[in-house]
Order: sequence, then structure tokens, then C-alpha cells
Amino acid sequence: DRGPAVPVPLKSGRALVMDDEAPIRLLADAVLRRMGFSVTAVEDGAKALDAYAEALAQGKPFDVVVLDLTVAGAMGGAEAMEKIRALDPNVRAVVSSGYSSDPIMANYRAHGFRGRAPKPYTAQELSNVVSAVVRDGEA
Repeated sequence: DRGPAVPVPLKSGRALVMDDEAPIRLLADAVLRRMGFSVTAVEDGAKALDAYAEALAQGKPFDVVVLDLTVAGAMGGAEAMEKIRALDPNVRAVVSSGYSSDPIMANYRAHGFRGRAPKPYTAQELSNVVSAVVRDGEA
């Protein structure tokens, strides 16, 4: 029994979520909003890169980014992360994947991610990793 989800509240912040599965985007959006984030949710890496670049240009960078590693037929999290890191080497990103054996999940820090959220994750698990990344710089 995992018990009720109790997101750790933050004062405010901006979060970007990229996942090609709508139910996961909705879950992450709801969890992050309850934590106090304003959330932008997109379905592929190219849209995540565009959103990140636009936020930087406006002087309102995202405080945390959650990237799905594998996106069918489109840019996934690994490629998006490379491109986002080129724009902002200090990006605070969490990698998410249902493929726990993926080498990036095992060695996420080497790819610039500061935390990981293996899928399927609970609201509490996502809240915990995002809180650690935002608060401490990494999970």
C-alpha cells in the first residue's frame, strides 16, 4: 500500500513535462501544479526544446524539466536533453522511462539529468524526485 499522494508544496516555479502518452502528461501536470508549479506539457522532444528556448528568451526559464526517454517516431528525451543542455548547461532535468534497463536510466547523471522517475511512477514518487532536484540540485 503506497498510501495517499502528498505532493511536497513549493512556493512557485515553472515546470516543463514532455511525454508522448497523454495520461502521463495529465498525471505529471496535476502533481506539479499541486506542488505550486505552472506547467507546460508537450508530447515530443522538439516541442520541449522549443518551449525551453522560448522560456529562456523571455527570461523565465523552467525550474525543472521532466523528459520521457522514448517517444515513438519523434525526438525523445535523450536528444532533447542534449539540445537543451547546449542552450542551458544548468538545466535541472529528470529522465523518465518505462524501460528500466535503458543505459541512460542506469547512468542518468552522465547524460546531464539530475534525477530519474522510472515509469509507471506514482504521484508521490514524481513529487519526491522533482522536489529533490529543485531543492538540492539533484535527486
